[in-house]
Amino acid sequence: MYRSDVPPLSGRAVSLTLFRSTELPHLTARAIQCTLIPFTDIPPLAVRKQKTTTLTNNYMPNTYTQIHIHAVFAVQNRISLISKTWEQRLYQYITGIIQNHGHKLLAINGMPDHVHVLFGMRPTQSLSDLMRDVKGDSSLWINENKFVAGKFSWQEGYGAFSYSKSQTPNVATYIENQELHHKKKTFIEEYTKILQDFEIEFDEKYIFKPITN
Repeated sequence: MYRSDVPPLSGRAVSLTLFRSTELPHLTARAIQCTLIPFTDIPPLAVRKQKTTTLTNNYMPNTYTQIHIHAVFAVQNRISLISKTWEQRLYQYITGIIQNHGHKLLAINGMPDHVHVLFGMRPTQSLSDLMRDVKGDSSLWINENKFVAGKFSWQEGYGAFSYSKSQTPNVATYIENQELHHKKKTFIEEYTKILQDFEIEFDEKYIFKPITN
């Protein structure tokens, strides 16, 4: 688990902690985006030319924002590939990607088949560009380190939901307690419940694909 009051990663290990609160509030917030988008693996930020299209290079004068996003994305076919032996390194790597783009990581955690990330987002980059970098760079990093047999990839698409600042402690605690929550419900049950709480219409065929035998 991680908290955001740490500098961007620069080749060193970082220890992060989470604040605690109560259960996740879904019904009092509205979702800003939940789309399915294709992406391809792209080289790490440190060794590639920036390819994302940012909305602005700097803040415009007199621009004030407070945007908190809870993003959810899954391993291809929801196969349980994220191992306890390297999941913390993965979370640190994703933290670095988010912070290197100028955003503020608040919490990150997950299960072997999916990841939850809560972050404060600056309006200097589109959400779709950020998620493309997070998923593309992290999957490339996993493959370069040969953490799994064969090729690792994230499933297409993601869920992204907005919250007010007052709700972020509860959301962070919900993310922190992923193992506890999934003793009672599956990832698909969790994900569809979030979509329903945010009153998002969805088609079953576009929900993250189940594990196939």
